[in-house]
Amino acid sequence: MAASLATLGRWGDDGIDRWDGRRLVRTMRVGRRAVPYLARPAGTIDAPAMEVTAEASDLDAVAEVVRASFVGASLALAELCARDPVVARAECAYRGVRPVIQHDPLTALVRAISAQQVNLTWATETRRRLGLRFGTRLTVADEWAIALDAERLAAASVDELRALQLTTAKSRSVIGVARAAAEGSLDLAELAALGDEALIERLVALPGIGPWSADWFLARTLGRPRVVAGDLGVRKAVGRAYMGGRMPSESEVRALTAHWGEAAGVAQQLFLHDLISSAEARP
Repeated sequence: MAASLATLGRWGDDGIDRWDGRRLVRTMRVGRRAVPYLARPAGTIDAPAMEVTAEASDLDAVAEVVRASFVGASLALAELCARDPVVARAECAYRGVRPVIQHDPLTALVRAISAQQVNLTWATETRRRLGLRFGTRLTVADEWAIALDAERLAAASVDELRALQLTTAKSRSVIGVARAAAEGSLDLAELAALGDEALIERLVALPGIGPWSADWFLARTLGRPRVVAGDLGVRKAVGRAYMGGRMPSESEVRALTAHWGEAAGVAQQLFLHDLISSAEARP
């Protein structure tokens, strides 16, 4: 679990999904309320668990969300490992590393917008600025996390977001996505009921959300087995695993991963984790 959650803190603290290597502080929605919780990994790889702290009245709802915070696909992954020795080696090397779900659609899309065409450290910093300016700071067990406020962001001006050093295009995108959230167009249950292609069509109609951002939404918000074949990191990771380090095209990534099936999300995360781990290991 700690290795899976590392992706939330690897490029800094955005104040929204706060992982310090031992504790996760995050918020979720209970109806229209933003609720903070603190979670600590416990158990083992074979029997993982999370110790959760939240208000007593919210604990059942928080526990349900925490249980659904990691993509599983255990049977599909075992079958894939039996057929693909490259995936099998990655699972052996990084056993238990799984994608972490972002349950709030607004936060997921703001995360995607912030990461477009910049390094992820700067993306984290711009999210932190957005959260501090247009979010609500909530506390739990003397820790805090920020919940983005759709209404406040929807009412913001481009100039206000430009002052936080977002580009004009990203400022317009964040405001447009926030307006959709404030109007109820980003209801998670409604989006989850759509098929992949219908959902992508809905998402790419939003300003600044392209096919790759929509793919990440499918993979990281709904936990669907979607390979984000156009993403630079995914291309590098697949090229490292299957092509001796050569950078594949988007179509080559799709061809190389077509057999991943229902385990695609987990295999993708294992390859990304391998790519990052190899980079961090270099002197």
